[in-house]
Amino acid sequence: MDVIKSKEIQLISRPIGEPVKENFLIEELEINHLPENEVLVKNLWMSVDPYMRGRMIDRKSYVPPFELGKTLEGGAIGVVIESKSSDFKEGDFVNSNFGWREYFTSKAKYLKRVNPDIGPLQAYLGTLGMPGMTAYVGLLRIGELREGDKVLISAAAGAVGTVASQIAVAKGCDVYGTAGSDEKCKFLESELGLIKAINYKTCGHLTKAFHGACPEGIDVYFENVGGSHLEAALSVMNPNGRIALCGMIEQYNDTTPRPGPNNLMAAIAKSLKIQGFIVSNHSDLSKKFLSDMKFWIDAGKMQWKETIDEGIESAPDAFLKLFKGQNFGKMLVRISEE
Repeated sequence: MDVIKSKEIQLISRPIGEPVKENFLIEELEINHLPENEVLVKNLWMSVDPYMRGRMIDRKSYVPPFELGKTLEGGAIGVVIESKSSDFKEGDFVNSNFGWREYFTSKAKYLKRVNPDIGPLQAYLGTLGMPGMTAYVGLLRIGELREGDKVLISAAAGAVGTVASQIAVAKGCDVYGTAGSDEKCKFLESELGLIKAINYKTCGHLTKAFHGACPEGIDVYFENVGGSHLEAALSVMNPNGRIALCGMIEQYNDTTPRPGPNNLMAAIAKSLKIQGFIVSNHSDLSKKFLSDMKFWIDAGKMQWKETIDEGIESAPDAFLKLFKGQNFGKMLVRISEE
């Protein structure tokens, strides 16, 4: 094979508080050998996700922390451009965790073929990928969603939130959400069918806003934000309500622990179920997830919104946008054309 030069993004220092561009370095590495039983992949799309912030901290967690001086990892969609594996041929599209780079070689076991007939390739990093699966698991398994439930989703215009919103609407629920701009709120109401979307940046007192928007209370709360959102949600939950703890982006950049919700006792008085979850622990639902998503897409009940930055060099900036609310729907980086 010819020598291939691959630009890659490395983590060179651990963020203190909110990440900055200086935490990252762009390096150009060479790939000059394709081992037997491996494939060479050119990345087309990569994902940046809030969970990556946790991996930048040197601590024990459900996934190991990123190593300093090493290329970062994350979801990516690529195309096989050379194969020495019987499992993949040239031209196959694959999903991997080898994002943050232009090219890579891999054994077949670390790759998953994707079907472009269900949706666009990049949708496998969003609606048809980990964020969509997260919404599916959180609502249906953790939240025990039932037809007619009153559902509240924080960060409803984000990658996970948009899918969760549409699943709940498709299941016949009354759905409410929060977002960080009037534009996002209008999209949630007019395009996705939410009864009310609350601009949490301008609504004033969040607890009062939740009670005003949800006069009949909430049965299922899907938590992506944490902090003041969780405190406000606890106050509006109905008896025997369920809270699925997916993420708490409001707290990811905290440098000191913040106090917990001052009304956590409501969980006892209302007999609430509050459960955190990691989507990778629910892979048994993968086939059912894709089947249901295809049904909803074909029925016109599932759409997606994307924010796209161009080129591998833009990946750090794309990641930083997540913490400023500058993404609308799924935040993606287009690394290369097909």
